[in-house]
Amino acid sequence: MIAGHRYAALLSFEGPDRYASVGGLGTRETSFARALGEEGVETQLFFVGDPALPDVEQFAPNVTLRRWCQWISQYHPRDVYDGEDGKVGDFTSSVPRFVADEIVAPARRRSERVLVIAEEWQTAPAAIELDRLLRELGLRDAVTILWNANNTYGFDRIDWRRLQRAGAVTTVSKYMKFELAARGVPALVIPNGIPESLLDGPPAATVTRLRAALRGRPSLVKVGRFDPDKNWLTAVDAVAELRAAGLAPQLVLRGGREPYGEVVMERARARGLSVELVSADGDDLEAVAGALERSTADIVHLRAFLPEQTLHALYAVADAVLANSRKEPFGLVGLEVMAVGGIPVCGATGEEYAEPFVNAIVCDTEDGRELAEYLRSLYGDDRRADRMRQAGYATANRYLWPSVLEGLAVKVAYVSHRGAG
Repeated sequence: MIAGHRYAALLSFEGPDRYASVGGLGTRETSFARALGEEGVETQLFFVGDPALPDVEQFAPNVTLRRWCQWISQYHPRDVYDGEDGKVGDFTSSVPRFVADEIVAPARRRSERVLVIAEEWQTAPAAIELDRLLRELGLRDAVTILWNANNTYGFDRIDWRRLQRAGAVTTVSKYMKFELAARGVPALVIPNGIPESLLDGPPAATVTRLRAALRGRPSLVKVGRFDPDKNWLTAVDAVAELRAAGLAPQLVLRGGREPYGEVVMERARARGLSVELVSADGDDLEAVAGALERSTADIVHLRAFLPEQTLHALYAVADAVLANSRKEPFGLVGLEVMAVGGIPVCGATGEEYAEPFVNAIVCDTEDGRELAEYLRSLYGDDRRADRMRQAGYATANRYLWPSVLEGLAVKVAYVSHRGAG
């Protein structure tokens, strides 16, 4: 249990389906649900799932998936955020009633408590509606409601006054706490966690194959949406600076289909870098490895949805993974890189676990020359690189879900005892 709560309902737009996994939130929710289940908490994850998959599925011990809004998703097949406004309305109008009737009411009859954690702006109206409905039904005292901010997206669409009355606001880092404080919203900090299985690393055969595919060339990896906040231009400029200094790094990137991607490619061409667009079946390791092996471009734009074991293997074999965002609420990718034995490059916002040149490279500016200088200091210094990888691995051990859940339990107890959750 978590502070006397035997049952939990997680409310999120993203989840484990490929359709519903666009950013780090899908990874967080999937591993969070598993971790709660492993602690013996009966957990139900409500998310906007693939319309072609079952609406209810037993996912892991003590974890049930509930795919919501599927009737809308049939008309919006791109991903979870396709048709977003309609999905927000449907989620708000139907999830609270289900949680109240099917989870909270039975738990109350057994004198059990329910923990509800809603994630991101899309679920804020549902948290508010759930609080209203539970009060109407006389069930509010059986539930602790947390609403968690993983990012600042959509903050302008939230009724903060009503949300704070509905439950306690939490977030994932001190950086995000200050972002919320600037809006007059106090928040409790509960960091992200990672599954212990990450520490075992990706399959050795996958690592060996991808290392061979990179042919010993200095290699960098960057994965994320094509968004200015991800500092793509800094990464491109750093590759150009290193090339001008006589090094020949290859940047393997996987972005999305956002229009900003063309801005990134134009910058690469303007800096004299060769770019190759590579499409491959991400589920076919040999197809991905073969494509990387054949490419001689400075930048390889890999268009493939990579399974976690392939992505993590790339993190492990690269000289560095560029998670150098302009603003990063927590930086889950950087922690995952550390867990699999890689070296992350972070920004200087929410990645509070990152120690410059101890377990990570940390950039204070968006100047590609800064990043290039730091990378150049790493190339050829195997002892420093090994020390950083070892320190990063030790850091990742401190953020395993069991440890994070211990902190969560104490804060849930505080919220439930103060009577404001």
